Amino acid sequence: MQTLVIVAKKDNPEAVALAARIREHYPHLTVLGDRSLAHVLGWPRVEDRELAARADLTVVLGGDGTLIYAARLLGGRGVPILGVNLGSLGFMTEIPVEELFSTLEEVQAGRFQVDSRMKLTCRLIRNGSVLIEDEILNDVVINKGALARIADHETSIDGVPITTYKADGVILATPTGSTAYSLSAGGPIVHPSVDCTVLSPICSHALTQRSIVVPADRTIRITLRSETADTYLTLDGQTGHGLQGGDCIEVVRSANRVNLVRNPRVAYFSILRQKLHWGER
Repeated sequence: MQTLVIVAKKDNPEAVALAARIREHYPHLTVLGDRSLAHVLGWPRVEDRELAARADLTVVLGGDGTLIYAARLLGGRGVPILGVNLGSLGFMTEIPVEELFSTLEEVQAGRFQVDSRMKLTCRLIRNGSVLIEDEILNDVVINKGALARIADHETSIDGVPITTYKADGVILATPTGSTAYSLSAGGPIVHPSVDCTVLSPICSHALTQRSIVVPADRTIRITLRSETADTYLTLDGQTGHGLQGGDCIEVVRSANRVNLVRNPRVAYFSILRQKLHWGER
């Protein structure tokens, strides 16, 4: 390991101070920061594409949102991501601050395991042309704005028509994203080791339309069949794009994956129990 890239939660003094400590602790490594962090600490500013190309390990200082941002920054590279949680235990940021440096030593020595998380490839197609193509770790959300009417979402899987959801929107979630917005919409919790896509309508007009778990290698296509203004496509909660009637959103498993450095002292179901308060009255 020669280059360590740090992605820190914005406007968080604890993350900034911890990043500075990491750089001081490893003078033999090239330690780079994301643009915001580099600006605050006066480090050399490196463009995102170069950060992704040079990283041998990415350390995330923040929460799950910061980790999703880091995964998007890395693009298709499977660089290990070590998530350090600065607040309560995260679903993905498993390493507590007090274990950061001991965990880094283990990683440098090659004594670590990763959770390999699937991603989705999402394409926005308009009039036969691909306007947007992106990779998603958490979820793809089609949703209406505050004043938009209910929309018709014509849905097919591998070209086979499934239904037309008359709903406020539709969520397509990875197993990683199954504990996010999808869960709030009534979707199931899916273990990260199970490759699949969770398809969930948001406030469907028909009470019989429920979440569907689809094999990851199937192509899901959703076409907006109503001229509904103020409708948006949101990718990983990070970017948003306006939609028009006739737009098609196509989703399938990406060939690339995200590799998260595991905390051997924390099991996935322990995280669920703590985050979701299972067993509490």
